[in-house]
Amino acid sequence: MVNDRDTRVHSGDAPGGQGDENASLPNLESSIPAVSTMPPRDTTTERIPPILSRLTTFSVYLFERVMPDPFVFVILLTVLTAILAFSLVPSATPGTIALAWHDGVFGILTFGFQMVLILVTGYALASSPLIHSLLEKIASLPKSPRAAVSLTVVIGMAASWLNWGFGLVVAGLLAREIAKRVRMDFGWLVAAAYTGFVISTEGLSGSIVLSQATPGSILNLVEKTSGHVLPLSTTIFARFTLLPLLALLVLLPLIYRWIEPSAEHSVFADPERLRAEDQRKPNLDKQRTLGAALDSAWILNSLLAAVGALGLAWEWHTRGFILDLNSMILICLLLGLVFHATPRAYVDAVKNAARVTGPLILQYPLYGGIMGIMTATGLAGVISKAFLAFATGHTLPFWTYISSLVITLFIPSGGGHWAVQGPFILPAAKELHASFAGTTMAVAMGESVANMIQPFFALPILAIAGIPMRRMMGFMVITFLVALVAFGASLLLLVPKP
Repeated sequence: MVNDRDTRVHSGDAPGGQGDENASLPNLESSIPAVSTMPPRDTTTERIPPILSRLTTFSVYLFERVMPDPFVFVILLTVLTAILAFSLVPSATPGTIALAWHDGVFGILTFGFQMVLILVTGYALASSPLIHSLLEKIASLPKSPRAAVSLTVVIGMAASWLNWGFGLVVAGLLAREIAKRVRMDFGWLVAAAYTGFVISTEGLSGSIVLSQATPGSILNLVEKTSGHVLPLSTTIFARFTLLPLLALLVLLPLIYRWIEPSAEHSVFADPERLRAEDQRKPNLDKQRTLGAALDSAWILNSLLAAVGALGLAWEWHTRGFILDLNSMILICLLLGLVFHATPRAYVDAVKNAARVTGPLILQYPLYGGIMGIMTATGLAGVISKAFLAFATGHTLPFWTYISSLVITLFIPSGGGHWAVQGPFILPAAKELHASFAGTTMAVAMGESVANMIQPFFALPILAIAGIPMRRMMGFMVITFLVALVAFGASLLLLVPKP
């Protein structure tokens, strides 16, 4: 997390290159940005129009000085939810509220572990030598700053769509590799890398859509409300999702070319320092023991990957092809095993990746407790009536999207966010005969858009790049505004009417 609300990034908060010779993430021992020395003035807000400068300053102040740690906020939200349940629901007693919280905390553990695995397997896959070598080749393609920033946006979006953890690491590493080859403002480049995350919840690893496609999932609230699951064909592959994604894929690379900082306002990365940080440490453990030989036995990874692939293929053959939480985790796991080749290399990669899972492990059970209070006491039904007062079946997805933007600023975790908003928005959708798919995606879209100015998920990419949040926040405000319009318009115009 951010240290005492300043903008330095800790090495322990994100994967680092402290592993063996197979570790591909940078050495993050130092929190000092790998940028060249420039005049001490803050040049971040000089690159964008005054109104965006003021919005950037406000955003930085809000998240560095006002907002508490997400864990503190979830505690406060738990207390608020309990108070609302006791005040608004006549049948709610302290005992029933406490029991509902208890059941919710332990009921969400399976889903919480699935989310941790989605993140860890994606991170581990991205840090494999094969992926890193591919990124080095990609980084050598652009010859100008504008070409480099456009390519970074596209690669970041594609990687984040496949797996959001994978996308964060790939984008951060690509930004470092490009900075070694092309002289350009590093904050601009890193912002382009994080911009790809704007479509993460609309991709194959989005926790909200995957949980609605997984029968029996504790967070499959659509199934609990309507009696059926939402296949991915109705959510991330629907027209109202794909068209704004394609629009952003075209617009954002062009817009980032247009907002290139002037040379006098640029802060450049130090290529030599980046190369020194990325030097792989040689493996000094050359013991010729049976244990060491097994640790480096590629055949073991291959056997496990083969068994996993056979199991996945057989499941699809007997039950039909479906992408859900478990299948996405298994795919990333199998690819990571193959790409890292040996058990030791993959274990080291997972250890590096696991460094960022602490907040998720701590917060998911508490969000489950909040969901338990809302559903078991009937508080969700009370809140849903507020939406019935002004929304229609056609406009509910849009108003859900607006409320999702606000909720994300306080609850940056997709699964935790859904556990809070889903219980009261879906009953409203059922009552208004609104699109369950559109309403579900509205929550996911609001999550991904607000993440552009909510720094929770930016911390890993900032740590990989080695720069403070302020250096890229001005650019992220622009990404936020473009995506805000694209997804909002889609929800109003493209979601099927009831």
